[in-house]
Order: sequence, then structure tokens, then C-alpha cells
Amino acid sequence: MKKVFFMAYLLKIKEKMKIYIDADACPQLVKRHLFRAAERKKVYLVQVANQYIKPVNSKFVSSILVGQGADVADMKIVELLEEGDLVITADIPLADLCVKKNAYALNPRGELYTEANIRQRLSVRDFMTDLRQMGVETGGPPPFTQRDAEQFANSLDRFLTKHIKN
Repeated sequence: MKKVFFMAYLLKIKEKMKIYIDADACPQLVKRHLFRAAERKKVYLVQVANQYIKPVNSKFVSSILVGQGADVADMKIVELLEEGDLVITADIPLADLCVKKNAYALNPRGELYTEANIRQRLSVRDFMTDLRQMGVETGGPPPFTQRDAEQFANSLDRFLTKHIKN
């Protein structure tokens, strides 16, 4: 019942930009910046995950728990996403779907995905996947740092200042 109520609530706030977090792998430092920004800018933020999400005491922050499985949370975000919304994700295929829906995607390190850069990001991702499948050890992304969190906070603030009129 609560999920049905929440979905109806989201439909009511259609006219205002919403922020969705691909919450399963999103760093806590990034989430904290997002929670503060949601309160400050009075923008609705929805965490989507397939594992338990600690509730946040804010009328602007809510959570959706989806079933287990690859890309289930991503597909829920795409289903709810509307033109002009913002998605926080490090998942490049999800970012591509967001851009295709005329929405915005920002990664936790502060990079905004656009039509101009998403194809290159997808190509690099696919190339690295191919290397791993051939047995090449590719490592992975560097550890998330305080500097990354600061870059994200700065990018988010610039984005919200440009896209939200108070």
C-alpha cells in the first residue's frame, strides 16, 4: 500500500525536477551531499535500491526498494524518470538511458554525462569488459576519496543552481 501511495505522490509532483539515486553503490558522502541539497533546494530525491536503505528523516527524501536482480533498480529509475530529472549513478548504461530520455546523469565523482560524452564512456566500458572476459586484469576505478566527494558537491551545486529556480 505504501508503494502505491508513493507512486501516486510522485505523479502529483510531476512538474518539478526530481533527483533519483542509483543507491546500491552510491558512496555515503555523496548521499549526504544529496540529502542536504534536497532540503536546501526543496527538490524531491528518491533513492532506488535492491537492498535495505536506511530511512532519511526528510519530507524531500524517499526510498524505493526493488526486487533482486541485475539492473532491476536501473529499470525502475528509467520507468519513473521524466525529461529534466537528474540521476546520480556510476552505471554508464543507465546514464545512457537517462540522456536518451532527455534527463541528466551525474556520476558520484562529479562528471555530468551528456550526449557529447556518453558514447565514448560506453565504448571504454565495453572495451574494459571485453578485456576482463579475455582474462586481462584491469583493476577497476580508483578508491573514492574526499576530493571526489568535494568535486561531486561542487558539480551538484552548479547543476542545481542552473536548473532549479527558487
